[in-house]
Amino acid sequence: MISGDDEYRSEEGLPMLGKILAERYGFNCTVLFAIDPKTNEVTPSYQNNIPGLEHLENADLMIMFIRFRELPDEQMKYIDEYVRSGKPIIGLRTSTHGFNYGKDSKSPYAKYHWQSNVENWEQGFGRQVLGETWVAHHGHHGEEGTRGMIDGVNQTNDHPILRGVEDIWGPSDVYTIKNLPEHANVLVHGQSTRGMTAEAELMWEKSLMPIAWTLDYTGEDGNTSKVFTTTMGASVDLESEDLRRLLVNASFWGLGMEDVITADMNVDYVGDYQPTMFRFDTFQRGLKPSDFK
Repeated sequence: MISGDDEYRSEEGLPMLGKILAERYGFNCTVLFAIDPKTNEVTPSYQNNIPGLEHLENADLMIMFIRFRELPDEQMKYIDEYVRSGKPIIGLRTSTHGFNYGKDSKSPYAKYHWQSNVENWEQGFGRQVLGETWVAHHGHHGEEGTRGMIDGVNQTNDHPILRGVEDIWGPSDVYTIKNLPEHANVLVHGQSTRGMTAEAELMWEKSLMPIAWTLDYTGEDGNTSKVFTTTMGASVDLESEDLRRLLVNASFWGLGMEDVITADMNVDYVGDYQPTMFRFDTFQRGLKPSDFK
């Protein structure tokens, strides 16, 4: 699990999800954080350092929630090797624009940039691997939430990732999605809500947007990965039990374990969970990675 966004508190949400997968289902979960090398503290706004990415060499699943990172090549190589490996990938919210390389970058990984114009890697990792890059806020950021529409356009409910998933709401807004690949399978659409509470009315004057989908990604080495992407995932979004269920189910699906997914799988928190409302520069300062164990 790779955290590293500076607004939606992935450093809170991913450890909580990791505890569920580890304590309730026996997975060995490692969460990585953006670290300021001067203090060795968790600093989500520090965009150039996520230590521990070598753990990807032995990982069976990568769950990513990052934004606008420009990592050193010696770190980035582990992400690139994983992406080319054919192993499953889960991307949350801002991971569609997870990388932001300087225009004069000579890095061999600059093609991951969210606006890349490299041939066959246009719009970078988000578009090429997850299915979409950053486009815009479809909902009014900070004023409208997202209601998951499980019975959305052209949707059937027989996908294993949707088992037991009935009620998704989160305060983060709907993202604009324009160019999903034709082979993407949209599982959940999102409708903006008139306000940031679960009881807020739906804004039917706004169009539905995909907020969760699957697709296959075949890399340059010819290996094919199962990919699940959602534009939800802020730490406060994950107070939604069925959003947690969606992500747990997606983890089992990615690992080829869909046969064991049941509608009543336990996705309750392990220990306390009191997420911080999203906004920039609200992270808890002074924390070390060990504080999240």
